[in-house]
Amino acid sequence: MQISETKNDGLARAYTVKIPAGEIADKVTAEIKKIAPQVRMPGFRPGKVPANLVKKMHGEAIHADVLNKTVRESVDKVMAENKLRPAMQPAVTLGEGYEEGKDAEVAIELEVLPAIETPNTDGLKLERLIVPVSDEAVDEAVAKFAEGQKSFVDAKKTHKAGEGDQLIIDFVGKLDGEEFEGGKAEDAPLEIGAGRFIPGFEEQLTGAKTGEEKTITVTFPKDYPAAHLAGKEATFDITVKAVKVPGETKIDDEFAKTLGLEGLDKLKELLKAQLEQETAGLTRTQMKRQLLDALAAGHDFPVPGQMVDAEFEQIWQQLQHEASHEEDPEAAMKEIEAEKDDYRKIAERRVRLGLLLSEIGQANGVEVTGQEMQMLVQQAAQQYRPEDRQRFMEYVQSEPMAAAQLRAPLYEDKVVDFLFDKAAVTEREVTREELQAAIEAEEGDAEAKPAAKKAPAKKAPAKKPAAKKADDAAEGAAKPAAKKAPAKKAPAKKADDAAEGEAEAKPTAKKAPARKAPAKKAAAEGEAKPAAKKAPAKKPAAKKAAAKDTAE
Repeated sequence: MQISETKNDGLARAYTVKIPAGEIADKVTAEIKKIAPQVRMPGFRPGKVPANLVKKMHGEAIHADVLNKTVRESVDKVMAENKLRPAMQPAVTLGEGYEEGKDAEVAIELEVLPAIETPNTDGLKLERLIVPVSDEAVDEAVAKFAEGQKSFVDAKKTHKAGEGDQLIIDFVGKLDGEEFEGGKAEDAPLEIGAGRFIPGFEEQLTGAKTGEEKTITVTFPKDYPAAHLAGKEATFDITVKAVKVPGETKIDDEFAKTLGLEGLDKLKELLKAQLEQETAGLTRTQMKRQLLDALAAGHDFPVPGQMVDAEFEQIWQQLQHEASHEEDPEAAMKEIEAEKDDYRKIAERRVRLGLLLSEIGQANGVEVTGQEMQMLVQQAAQQYRPEDRQRFMEYVQSEPMAAAQLRAPLYEDKVVDFLFDKAAVTEREVTREELQAAIEAEEGDAEAKPAAKKAPAKKAPAKKPAAKKADDAAEGAAKPAAKKAPAKKAPAKKADDAAEGEAEAKPTAKKAPARKAPAKKAAAEGEAKPAAKKAPAKKPAAKKAAAKDTAE
């Protein structure tokens, strides 16, 4: 086996490996001898089938298998001899015109992880902004909670249903005069103005009275989840069995007891803990931004272009998806197109931060325990249908890179906590508004950093999807990312966001509105997630050889 380096430019490497035909033939012969005793063939006793007949029957498959194994061994040898740390899966290609009996020439191309000097974490200074939860804030939370627990009482028989009133109805839906499956319900609650039914349904029941019967006509949205109803016009025969008006919710011990609590003080205690948890999360975000900005400002090194491309592609796909659900999708797309270069810089910053955090974690012995990993897998499996969970868990166990990607967010949090513990932290009490303003100000500070330049700020209804979590998945920076897990089958969508309790086809269900594509990059600047898709290597028959994962 002869190895030649053909490229060494920055982080890019390329090699050719020449595998003599004799070496491959010897391995094929050895493999045939190994399996011959297991081959069964009419006319021969078990284990007595001649090797030449085994080769005649199975030689092509054996040769392909041996070639694949030999190519993987060659890739391993290249990595080991040159002490390479691939940033992503190497591209491995079998030379044109290869056929059995000829020398095999294999081309290997890859990008390596940069050599990073372990960051000096001494002298870190951070400020923790604390938001005390006042009694007024707790009282406001209790009031909002009580509003969400509103009850309804029967209205007078002559009362005409209006905004905020609840109707109890029976209905039968029809397409072209014929009832359709899932279009019938009894004693269904409908709150006028809640927006849980398809457009036009609730509005046509405004003014209805108890005992009234009427027929309404509505058109299902074009994106309605039940394909046989999407965009179709339907009629509904409706019987109003009762009209109810909102009842008064008195906030006292009795109200708390209806929730299964000891009294109002216990409810306040629980809501105060919830508010404290929320503000603690904001405080952590603010501190994390400080930390990541400090790391980004102190380190500027080349990062693998393939990792940046993969991270940018992930960001871009998410942006496009959310832009498509904007009120004006075309305008939203033009906006993000104008900021495309900025998002690429964000992707580069995320990869660089991921590599830095990974280096810090490895240098300081930060790790995710087996027990923690087991819990992560079990939690992730809950996203799938019960019958698919075991298959998902087996997938993670068989794919090291899938496990690495699953482990990454927890690993990163542990590295960040390690750095928080080392830092000199001062505390300052602020209001929730001041804390939020501080987070946004830190986003603005990031604009001036070359590694994460930010486009001119534009206020938007929500954060950019690229900022789903600041600095997600640091550990993935040092490993090729996992292949995508087997797609889970989407469960039947509950009608009316489960409010009505009917099956997917229920005609009154309105599809949950998609989040709007924001016009602001928000916390994307800080993300450290350098996710990358693994390119599957093809078999020699397709003139490519499968390369063994060599990230570790």
